[in-house]
Amino acid sequence: MRREQVRCPRFRLLGLTTRDYLPSHPMTLGIEASNIRSGGGITHLKELLGAFDPQKHTFDRVVVWSGSAVLAQLPNARWLTKRTHPYLDRSIVFRLFWQRFLAARGVNQERIDVLFVPGALHNLNFRPLVTMSHNMLPFEPKERGRYGFSYLGMRLRLLEGEQGRAFTSADGVIFLTHYARNTIVRRLKAAVRSSAVVPHGVWHGHRREPGPQEPISAYSSQRPFEILYVSIIDVYKHQRNLARVVARLSEEGLPVRLKLVGPAYAPERALLDKVLREVDAHGRIVEVVGAVPHEDLGAIYHSADLFVFPSSCENLPNVLLEAMASGLPIACSSRGPMPEVLEDGGEYFDPEDTEGMYRTVKRMVIDASLRKEHAERSFALSQRYTWEACADATFAYLASFGRRP
Repeated sequence: MRREQVRCPRFRLLGLTTRDYLPSHPMTLGIEASNIRSGGGITHLKELLGAFDPQKHTFDRVVVWSGSAVLAQLPNARWLTKRTHPYLDRSIVFRLFWQRFLAARGVNQERIDVLFVPGALHNLNFRPLVTMSHNMLPFEPKERGRYGFSYLGMRLRLLEGEQGRAFTSADGVIFLTHYARNTIVRRLKAAVRSSAVVPHGVWHGHRREPGPQEPISAYSSQRPFEILYVSIIDVYKHQRNLARVVARLSEEGLPVRLKLVGPAYAPERALLDKVLREVDAHGRIVEVVGAVPHEDLGAIYHSADLFVFPSSCENLPNVLLEAMASGLPIACSSRGPMPEVLEDGGEYFDPEDTEGMYRTVKRMVIDASLRKEHAERSFALSQRYTWEACADATFAYLASFGRRP
């Protein structure tokens, strides 16, 4: 069948090239999600399927394979078929065995036209197959080198080869940012056949228009200016540097407090605790909250006065998008894709330059007009990151590979 050329303005917005697909030909999409277990992977899958519309997304049916806990979180719909297997609820060894030796039968039985593997790694002999990149650490030697010769450091080195082979053997790869695509493609040993850049969306519960920005004189020790950082405590997230910066501002008499929200990589948490004993022995400046359910983060964003994001390695920083959508002024790392996402909606610093971070954060703390300007600009920029836009671009790209006769 002749494939018609279709122009999609949304592709240009998301950085996609114009693709040809079959808009009037219903197809079945398979999603092999055995590697999706928790966190952002589940959020992406839930939101993607939640925005799916068989009336406009070419596919009239979607089949998902994953563990039972993941499938239970997906929407129930007439067009969605959920499939599992006892091995998909067990360790990665069993899941890889299922993928290598058992998945093909299920895919063939469901008469899949296009197979999407959002978990990056795949061991499937099926065409056409599209996968997705969501982890930058394996492809940035300096960043993964922070783990030294630890188990995690060695695992990241192995993942670069495994994911690289998955990307080059697939018919298509979805990247989340142009930075990720450019960085990863340069390190691959073979060419990627086709790729698209499709950012994730922001959960609607985080969206709130920017409020008024008060001068720092309106704050006090009883009502401190709250600086927020939401992210895992890890070696490339630089919470230690931020803690030193906020402690220094407090020593200068500014009524600031830092709230760190997120789980922790144990070795880095130990190093952070050592710094906190040095700069905040009484626990009055820095609060370490730990992991918080995603649905509870909105209230935390909305109670903060400034968001600081000093990470040096990201694919697409979802928490940065959430802070933008929450109407917060932002001081941000200048590394990775952060300038691509935040653009001119914040102030930047080198996350490994504590003095530069100090100057940038202090400028934001004391200048209410600067905070107001950046909060309004970043909130406006966040409007382009919706799950509806993500779904439209994702399903259009997947449909471009459909080949049912």
